[in-house]
Amino acid sequence: MELRQLRYFVTLAEELHFGRAAAREHIVQSALSHQVQRLERTLGVVLVVRNTRHIELTEAGARFLSEARQILSQVERATAVALGAADTGPVLRIGVLDEGYEAVRPVLHQLFTRHPEVEVHLVHAGVPEQCRGLLDGSLDAGVGRASAVPPEIATELFRLDPLGILVADGHRLAGRAAVPVSLLAGEPLLLPDERQAPESVRFLTELCRSSGFFPNRFRGSVQGLRAGADLVARGCCSMVVPESAVPAGDVRWRPLVQPTPRYPWSLLWRAHDVPDAVSTLVATARCLSRRESWRAADVDLAG
Repeated sequence: MELRQLRYFVTLAEELHFGRAAAREHIVQSALSHQVQRLERTLGVVLVVRNTRHIELTEAGARFLSEARQILSQVERATAVALGAADTGPVLRIGVLDEGYEAVRPVLHQLFTRHPEVEVHLVHAGVPEQCRGLLDGSLDAGVGRASAVPPEIATELFRLDPLGILVADGHRLAGRAAVPVSLLAGEPLLLPDERQAPESVRFLTELCRSSGFFPNRFRGSVQGLRAGADLVARGCCSMVVPESAVPAGDVRWRPLVQPTPRYPWSLLWRAHDVPDAVSTLVATARCLSRRESWRAADVDLAG
C-alpha cells in the first residue's frame, strides 16, 4: 500500500468522478483508476462501485475513507514537525469539514492578511475527531457546532449561518423564494455522515421534528460538499446547506423559513495553555463576527 494510493482514493471519494479527481491530482484518469484498483486488490475489498453514470463508495470504502484521511493527516503533521524544527513562526493546526471551512474562510483570510507570520494547516476532521485532536495535542483549534464537547475544551460562537435547501433545477421547490421547513417532509435528504458530524445530524433532525416530522434520510452517503451537490444535481436527493457554503453548479439554494434556522459555528480550542496563535485566531473571529453582524439575534433555531 502506497501513500499516493491513499491520496488518490481520498480525492476520488471527495469528487465521486474519475476525471475531476485525476485533474486535482494532475495525473491521467487511467493512472488514477489503476492505482485505486491496486489499492482494492491489496486490501481485498471493493472500495468504489463504478457504473456508466456515476460512482459511489461501498460501505467498506466509506469506513476506509475516514482511516485514510487520518493516515494522510498524520503524515502531513509529522512532515510539518520535521520541517518546522528549524522554523520560528507560529503554527496553527485547525480541524474543519467542508461547510465549516466556508464559514470560517473570511476569518482565515483576515488572519493571513494581518498575521502573515502564522502558518496555518487545515486538517479534514469533524467535531468528534477535533476534540480528540485538541486533547492529544495534534490540533490547535477546530470549527463546528459546539453542542457537546468535553469541559477541557473552550468554545466561542462566531457565526449564525442561515440554512437553506439545495435542490436540482426543475425540482418542485426550486421556483420558491423561500421554503417552509414543513415542505421538507417526505423529501429524501442527504444528511452528513453521523460518525463524522453527529452534531450536524442532531441539529437537522431537531429542525425537522420542530415542524412535526422526522427527516426522510437518503440512503446513500458522500464525503464532501461537492460530491453531495452532484447527487442533488442528478435529482437523487436534496440537501440542507448553510448559506456560506452554497456550491456552484446545476443546483438551486432556497432559504428555509417557518422556522428560520441558522447553524451555529463555533471555534474550539484547549481551555488551558492556549498558544498565542490560537488567541489571535479567536480575536480575529470575534472582531469579524461583530463587524459583519454574524451573530444576529433574529433566529428561530440555533443551538
